[in-house]
Amino acid sequence: MFGYVIVNKDELKFKEYDIYKRYYCGICNALKERSGLMGRMSLNYDAVFLALILTGLYGEERSCKKCRRCVVHPVKKHDYEINPYITYSADMSIYLTYYKCIDDWKDDKKLFKYLYAKLISGQIKDIENKYPGKCQNIKNYLLELSEYEHNETYDIDLVSGCFGKITEEIYAYSDDVWQAGLRKIGFYLGKFIYILDAYDDIEKDIKYNSYNPLIERYNNAKSMKSFESECRNILLMMITECSREFEKLPIVENIGIIRNILYSGVWGRFNLISEKRQEK
Repeated sequence: MFGYVIVNKDELKFKEYDIYKRYYCGICNALKERSGLMGRMSLNYDAVFLALILTGLYGEERSCKKCRRCVVHPVKKHDYEINPYITYSADMSIYLTYYKCIDDWKDDKKLFKYLYAKLISGQIKDIENKYPGKCQNIKNYLLELSEYEHNETYDIDLVSGCFGKITEEIYAYSDDVWQAGLRKIGFYLGKFIYILDAYDDIEKDIKYNSYNPLIERYNNAKSMKSFESECRNILLMMITECSREFEKLPIVENIGIIRNILYSGVWGRFNLISEKRQEK
């Protein structure tokens, strides 16, 4: 996951932001317990959103609140959440980070990514033992996605849909009545994340002659403004479908935080990139 699914802090209440930080710190703590301090490098905001969704939906297992000091908060004790859904989100974060590092090592020979993958590799077998079918599906889709990228496939719907299938598997927490809705949320959110990442990297990928599924659209656009408008419309369709499925779920807990992320926070990175390009 890429870390694009974040809150719009300016539009959150102070109480809501405190809750959000407790979930963030909860996943950070879960990663540390699994892989030590280096495990925290797998921490991202997308995992926090997943934990919020699952906790709100399956809230019968109440989360526990504890206080402790850490490297980030060495002086003042702070609260953090811990529950099965935070643990699950941390597992999925480590799992995707591991295979992303392996892919970066194979493609670009990034030594740091190889070393980091080695550091967290001990957790991968445990995660696969906990979720065998899910992990196998994720690996299959990662392989399919890698083939699309190596073949320089420019069908953005096809390529982003493959990543959407990966996040779909991650969001399908349990084989129950909510699985279909969660899968759709994961699928469309995954497509949104993949397309936004391509939009973010377009100029860098062109400069270094790297694959990007939006390159043809970028080169064929009449202007930067038309390219950005096209990307915004595609992203809007994805997040609209994702939000529509979310609103069907009976989630009440932290609903304000989740809606803040879906309707405002996810656009933060896009707007920032767009503003910088307009300045240039």
